[in-house]
Order: sequence, then C-alpha cells, then structure tokens
Amino acid sequence: MYLTNQDMIELTAWRRKLHSMPEVSREEVATAAEVQAFLAPTNPDQVISGLGGTGVAVVYDSGKPGPTVLFRSELDALPIEELSELPHRSKIAGKSHMCGHDGHTAILASLGRQFGRERPKSGRVVLMFQPAEEDGSGAAAVLADERFSKVKPDYSFSLHNFPGLPLGHVWLKEGVVNCASRGLKIKLSGRTAHASMPETGISPAPAVAQLMTALTSLSRGTVAGEDLVLATVTHAVIGEAAFGIAPGYAEVWVTLRTITDDEMATLTNTAETLVRKVAGDGELEFQLEYHDFFDHSENSPEATRILRAALDAEGVSHEPGLALRASEDFGRFAAVSKSAMFFLGAGENVAALHNPNYDFPDDLIPIGTRIFMRAARDILG
Repeated sequence: MYLTNQDMIELTAWRRKLHSMPEVSREEVATAAEVQAFLAPTNPDQVISGLGGTGVAVVYDSGKPGPTVLFRSELDALPIEELSELPHRSKIAGKSHMCGHDGHTAILASLGRQFGRERPKSGRVVLMFQPAEEDGSGAAAVLADERFSKVKPDYSFSLHNFPGLPLGHVWLKEGVVNCASRGLKIKLSGRTAHASMPETGISPAPAVAQLMTALTSLSRGTVAGEDLVLATVTHAVIGEAAFGIAPGYAEVWVTLRTITDDEMATLTNTAETLVRKVAGDGELEFQLEYHDFFDHSENSPEATRILRAALDAEGVSHEPGLALRASEDFGRFAAVSKSAMFFLGAGENVAALHNPNYDFPDDLIPIGTRIFMRAARDILG
C-alpha cells in the first residue's frame, strides 16, 4: 500500500483547508463534516458521528476475526489569533491550528484512503477523529459515549508533531510520556469599600499577591522527571475596573502539573491547604474550581514495541527522548487498550507549538502515515 503523488497533492490541499477553518474544543462541527465528506469515497464499513460530542469514528473491517486497532487524531484548534501571512492562514478571527491537529487529521485521512483500497487482512482499523483535546474533555467524552463500545480497541496509537526535533525524527519511549495537569480557579470574596476608606472593606489584594508567589514556589524540577512539580499562574483579576472602589472580589488561576496522577493528588492537596490558610488569614471567603483535567499519558510496553518495530522497518530515525511537561488526553485510551504515542519532529528551526505563526509541515503527512500503516499491517496483516 502506498500514497500516490495525486494523493499527496489532495491530502496537502485538504490539510491546508482545515488549517484555514479552525474550530476550538467542542465546536468542531464543520471539521467533523469535512472528515466524513473527505473519507466517504473510501467506502468505510462503519461511520459513527457525534461521538463524544463532535467526534467521528471511521471503521475499515476485514470481515475476519482479529484485533481492533485504533488510530487517533484531534479535531480542535486553539483560541489564538494567527499572525502568519500564509495563503491558507486562518479565516476565523481569534482561532487557529497552532498545535498541528490539522496535520494529524490529514495523516489519519491518508490511512483511510489506503484502507479504502485494501482492507486489513484480519480484524478492524478504527480512525478516531477526537474532539476537544485541548481542554482535556474530548477523550473522556468519547470513552463515556455508549457507542464507543462498538469500536472498543485492543490497541490504540497516536502521534504529535514536535518542533525542535529534526524533521521526521521520532521520540518514542515506554512509560510516562506526558504529565498530568489541571487548572485550579481560586475565587476570593471580601467586601468592597470606597477607595478613600479601604479600611472599611476587606480587600483580597494582599491574598492575591501572596498566592501568586506562594503557589509558584511549589514548583520544583525543570524536566519531566520523577520529581517534577509545576504550578504556573496563568491569570488573575482583582476588583472592578474603577478608581473609586477598593476591591472585594478576586480570582487567581493556576495550572498544576506533575509527572503522574498520584503526585497530582499530593499537589492539589498542598495547593488547597495553602489557599485555605491565606484566605483565612485575610478574613476572606473562597471557592475552588477545577478545569481542564488531564491524566498522565503512559505508553504500554507492547504497544511501544510495535511502534518501535514499525519505525525500524520504515527506516525512521528514533530515540527514547524525554517525557514532556505538556499534557495530552490520549492517555485515557490506556484504560481500554494497549496504547502508545510517539512524537514526530517538525524541524529544529520552526515556531513552537501554540506560537501564533506555527504551521504543520506537510512533509510529515507521508512519514506519519508510513509508520501507522506499518504498525497496522504488523498487527493485522
């Protein structure tokens, strides 16, 4: 099986079309429709739409007994204004594909073209176009959808493009590959006052200043090793936008990050204890809310071995690399299957992920496809 020159022309054009029409998490209606339309000519054996919200599962079935192998890509973009001058730059203000999910989706579409021409010799291939990866809700919603039982995999694989690595070079390691993380929103309530008489109110401003420093000081470690703990203040607001009112309300948002889920439990307990003390000292009421839950992602030994064999067979240079501080909700698929993710180099001198001028390198489409195809054929024949 192979991609023709015409395939590559069409896949590249389609990837760029997706790049120009980004949709953020849980809004990927048009993107999902594009996937279904693009793969309709491949005559899949089953299509499940609206999976976990806006997800699409496309199935190619051999009709013979065997494992189910799932390949996952992400449909969503980011709430970032694109600053590039590319002809295919985002047409949607304030939204853009600055994480390369458009490229991941094109790689899965290329698998669909090939399995549309020739089914696997046994078992099934499921192309899972997942919604809402960026806010951590998508994989959980897909797994919770009762229709997922129809395509429940024995193996699950995914990839992520990675600027900083040489183009086409791969990082693949067994064990933890992405950190656990979650967003903690701290709401502090006191009492407003006239700005000329702040002593008649209860201001949360001193507590905000203390929390911003104290939470950040919980961090330790700089790489995703076993001792990594990272608390990053991402947003804060105090009072009203007025000079005549001493504040009575404030919020502090902090992202908590650890190498494993168990360590996350310890960090959240420490952060909550700190908030409770600071709020109490300032005679403030407080509320805590958690958002953007990501479990840590861990590659299973068997799934990692399969990918490593595929890389060797395809002559793709690879090394173990490091666990990444970034989070990734693909780890949830490990609860239902043997799963592994690898990181595919996007080049050493390109914009970083989530930068406002990033663009997925189209040269990665055939490389990612070859690796996934080899893994699928090694498992299913």
